[in-house]
Amino acid sequence: MAPGTSSSAAVQPFASSDPGFEAVPLDAVIAAQQALLARIKLCFGADRVTFERELMPLVHGYAGFVHLLPATADNYFHTPGGLLQLGLETAFFSLQGTDAHIFSGRATISERRELEPRWRIATFIGGLCCELHRTLTHLIVTTADGEEWPAFLGGLAPWLERQGAERYFVRWRANARESRGTGLFALPHVVPAEVLQMLGDGNSIVVSQLLASIAGVPQYREHNVLDELVRRSMALVIDRNLLANADRYGKPQYGSHLERYLVDALRRLAAGHSAWIANRDKSRVWLGPEGLFLVWPGAAEDVLSLLESDQLAGIPKSPHTLLDLLLEAEVLVAVGTGRETWAIQPPGAKTPIEAVKLANAAILLTGLDPQPAALTTHLLAPPPSPAKPQAQVPNAKPVAAGDSRAATATTPSPPATALPEATTAAAPEEQLSLLDATGNTDAPLAARQEVVPLDEAPAALLSGPEPLAIRLRAPMRLNPAVRNVLAEIVATLNDSAANSDVCTVAEGIFVPLADFERRGIQPSIAIRALDDIRMIRRAQPGGPPTVSRQIRDDTVVGVILAPVHLEGLDPKAFACAAEGKVVAPSGSAATPHRGL
Repeated sequence: MAPGTSSSAAVQPFASSDPGFEAVPLDAVIAAQQALLARIKLCFGADRVTFERELMPLVHGYAGFVHLLPATADNYFHTPGGLLQLGLETAFFSLQGTDAHIFSGRATISERRELEPRWRIATFIGGLCCELHRTLTHLIVTTADGEEWPAFLGGLAPWLERQGAERYFVRWRANARESRGTGLFALPHVVPAEVLQMLGDGNSIVVSQLLASIAGVPQYREHNVLDELVRRSMALVIDRNLLANADRYGKPQYGSHLERYLVDALRRLAAGHSAWIANRDKSRVWLGPEGLFLVWPGAAEDVLSLLESDQLAGIPKSPHTLLDLLLEAEVLVAVGTGRETWAIQPPGAKTPIEAVKLANAAILLTGLDPQPAALTTHLLAPPPSPAKPQAQVPNAKPVAAGDSRAATATTPSPPATALPEATTAAAPEEQLSLLDATGNTDAPLAARQEVVPLDEAPAALLSGPEPLAIRLRAPMRLNPAVRNVLAEIVATLNDSAANSDVCTVAEGIFVPLADFERRGIQPSIAIRALDDIRMIRRAQPGGPPTVSRQIRDDTVVGVILAPVHLEGLDPKAFACAAEGKVVAPSGSAATPHRGL
């Protein structure tokens, strides 16, 4: 049977679903990269003979190992030959960056002159093999006959030649984890032993930094210039590829390659930043029985500042985006659905602070010497105490119409002796169950004291011995200055109603713009910051963010905050208020809501 017929028969079962990759000769694979190789030769700055002797064996070794394999299944460099192109481009930019850096800065001039060519070749190798680990951990290569490539034993190109295969097929491993250290097992199949011997001759630093860069192992006690150049170059190359592939915009996975840089930045800060020493006063890092926590967004600002100084391409600029990336990469763990950060109260802290929790403390503490000791006291802030059952006050005075402010009831509750004997003898668990988790009353006492519509009876005032304070619960990405001022404004709901125009309305919480201006925040800045994160409830979809309310015969301009952004108020009460019902906020000291 003719060779062409045999090839057609072998490919036929896969033609409808997976055409596979053609097992073209290695010379043809390298010939397709001639334009990039010409740029590498020009950057290397040597004649053709030197270039062919020192760099081309590395290119042949790498191309022979990866052949036409893609770098990812459906992300960056996902086309045939993508892994080869990624390695060559990263190697080129890494080599180019050596011209602006000094290696072995503590060595003498004569020593640096001798080591400089070795550093350049080592940096080229580091960029070339930066993603070599993917061939061992992320994919499986088989021939049409089902033979599987033993990647740990040698390169793909020579194996295909021994198999006599004309096509091969790639299957991606499900949920493959990035393990860059496995790339060291493939390195001997790419870099000749003579080259490694040349790099390590007369020194002990060039090869060690090269291996640390390929394996992704941070070096805390010495600056790894080689790894810095490779990381910066690879981020640039991947970012350019993502922007250039317009056919991927339907299902982009931006940021999927940034995990290594973010984790590396966390470790560098933990190793060398004074504010990242665990369990110190005002530290960013707290280690306790519940795990390792980072104060947020302060820790994010340190990470972004460090990565900005590294001049890495594609790094996010927002702590919120940074948090999303780390959660997606499972570096951090969230409290639960809809809540990403944790409330911790370190020793000495008067109030709980916002923090993120690492999935494993070893992510940050690996390599630190000495290892920090965990606190013996708990870090997680205790949950707020549940509100005690509140009794309705009989003979309460009706509230004057037009007053929409949340006021605290002052009429004392009846003494406990006034209750029937059966009620006083009830178990504590039965008394606490008068209010369920959602604030609905379903106990006999609630049945006797139903909340009535406004047109049937006067509004009843509720009072409790220990009401929950009303306070702001804003997303962390809110402008810090606006957040602080808004927290002060919202806190006035707990004070005397005579000193503030902040009030509850049927749609939410009305906040006058003048309250921002009195505290040094321009109203336009406050509106833009609140509207960007959708904290403002508009009267009409697409309408203006501001509204006007009549307060004490004056027209006051302000914004309405959605009740979900405040603690101590029951969002259900606002929906009822919109229907004309009188419902008091659950667990707060506020009066029933009345329209303005």
